[in-house]
Amino acid sequence: MRVVLAEDLFLLRDGLVRMLEAYDFEIAAAVETGPELTRALAELKADGPRVDRPQAPGPPDVGVECALAARRARPGLPVLVLSQHVEQLYARELLADGNGAIGYLLKDRVFDADQFIDAVRRVAAGGTAMDPQVISQLLSRRSQDKPMGGLTPREREVMEQMAQGRSNAAIASHMVITERAVAKHTSNIFGKLGLPPSDDDNRRVLAVLAYLDRG
Repeated sequence: MRVVLAEDLFLLRDGLVRMLEAYDFEIAAAVETGPELTRALAELKADGPRVDRPQAPGPPDVGVECALAARRARPGLPVLVLSQHVEQLYARELLADGNGAIGYLLKDRVFDADQFIDAVRRVAAGGTAMDPQVISQLLSRRSQDKPMGGLTPREREVMEQMAQGRSNAAIASHMVITERAVAKHTSNIFGKLGLPPSDDDNRRVLAVLAYLDRG
C-alpha cells in the first residue's frame, strides 16, 4: 500500500515514515510543505495521503487545503488528517461529499501504533476513522441545537462508536455486549433519527456523521 505523507516537523515525519514502513506501507513521498504535497500528489498515484498542517511556506492551513483540493479533483481519494487540535471546519469539509475514505485524528493517536495503523488501513480501504474528540464535539453541538431523537444513553454511546467508524463487532467488544445487541441499538438509532437503514458499514457511518454535522 502506497502512502503520501506531509508533516512539517522532521522528527515526527521521520517517525511516521519508520512506523508505516514497519507495517509494510510503501512511502511514495514524505514532504514538508503544502506545495510539495500538491506536486507529490500530481506526480504519484498513492493509496492515500496522511497530512498535517505545514508551517511554511504559506498560510498554516495550506497542507490540509492541498489535500482537500486533491480529493475534490479525485473524488474518493483517501485522506487522513492528523492535527494538533479539533477543527470542525476540516471535519465538515472531509464529510461534504459523502464518499468515505476519510479520517481526522489528533496527533495523540500516533502514540498508539496499532490504533493509528488501523485508522490508516481503514481509510485506505474506503472507510472512515474519526477521532473520538471530533465526534464528541459534533454530538455536543447537535444536542444543543436540536434534540437527539429521544436516544437512550446506551444508544448515544453506540452512535458515538459507530460514528468513529467502528464495526458492530468492534462496538460489541468495546462495550462488552453482544453483536445482536449492537444491531438492535443501531436499528433503533436509525429509526429514531429518521435515517435510511443500511447494511453497509461505511454508508451508515457517513449517514450518522452527516446527521451530526447538519444544522
